[in-house]
Amino acid sequence: MADRDDQAYPGEAEILERAADQYESSNPDFPIDPGRTALLVIDLQEGFVAEGARMWTPENLRILPRVKALIERCRTLDIPVIFTEHAHDASGRDKGLMWDVPLNRPIREGALRIGADDVPTYREIAPEPGEKVIQKHRYSAFFDTDLHTYLRGCDVDTVIITGCMTNYCCGATARDAFFRDYKVIFGSDVTATDSRDLHEAELKTLRRGYARVIPADEILSEIGES
Repeated sequence: MADRDDQAYPGEAEILERAADQYESSNPDFPIDPGRTALLVIDLQEGFVAEGARMWTPENLRILPRVKALIERCRTLDIPVIFTEHAHDASGRDKGLMWDVPLNRPIREGALRIGADDVPTYREIAPEPGEKVIQKHRYSAFFDTDLHTYLRGCDVDTVIITGCMTNYCCGATARDAFFRDYKVIFGSDVTATDSRDLHEAELKTLRRGYARVIPADEILSEIGES
């Protein structure tokens, strides 16, 4: 009897081919209605964007011009722009398990403390007076924050996700948004992480099961034409 690890099941090739196609090219048909949309700028903070910061992700600097253009267009169209900033109390009482994983060792060692210089949104895209800034302590911008309440107050049913990091805070926020029945538009070239391969892998997963994954120029075109 053939080992199950090597056994080819009837129809398996077709299933795998369909899955591969969906990972690469399928997208949900989520339209962008500017009147019911908000832009989420996830954790593009001094500590993640500024060159040489303890949690610097260089790719953040490369996406910044496109993020800035998207923020400016949304402001022109009165689309709410919401910023998140990841930070922790110096006591660590809000850390949960966050400081126990390798990714967050710099936080355990003192980065991103509430009130510190590395917490505010990066200076080139700083929030304007009146724009919502949400401080969070977990990857998802929805976890233990008022983001959902605020979005509902804005009559929003669609969120555009930009920021840092694709496969952690941005991806977690996208999933939580989907679970709350928001249409998720995930900017493929306005999100960044520290691995090109894992950036692409996350886009494939989101595209197949959670979000419409499109580049910034397509987002700008669609909100401009609506």
